[in-house]
Amino acid sequence: MTTAPGALPVGGVGEPPRDGTVVTRLGSGGPWESVYGYSRVVRAGALAITAGCTSTVDGGVAHVGDAAAQTAQAIRIGLDALAEVGAGPADVVRTRMYVTDRLYVDEVGRAHNAVFGPVRPVATMVVVAGLVDPEHLVEVELEAWLPHP
Repeated sequence: MTTAPGALPVGGVGEPPRDGTVVTRLGSGGPWESVYGYSRVVRAGALAITAGCTSTVDGGVAHVGDAAAQTAQAIRIGLDALAEVGAGPADVVRTRMYVTDRLYVDEVGRAHNAVFGPVRPVATMVVVAGLVDPEHLVEVELEAWLPHP
């Protein structure tokens, strides 16, 4: 396991992949990672995937009531995590957005477009009943492909 500067290594269990793929698991120190047992970002070979990213900053929800700003913050957090394993916005091939109300779909989509419009990854937006913190209006997942070393 390699660790990028500023990232927190995450100890894993089990055997490494049989094909020799290097798997890197990094945490951000977010409030739920150690409690719920997940990594902020995992890179397995050429694939890098973030966990769901919200507008949680320093343990609190940023931009309460503003779906566009929460989306921008969540994407920024996801892109920062991807950067820790060598990926940039142009490497993103898929995004998923979970939105708590249909009323937010347009502003979430526009915030997504502000970052990913030139990249045009495949994207899914789903309206959900709620997220872990009721002040979260959106959660975003990012996937990147890095065929280069």
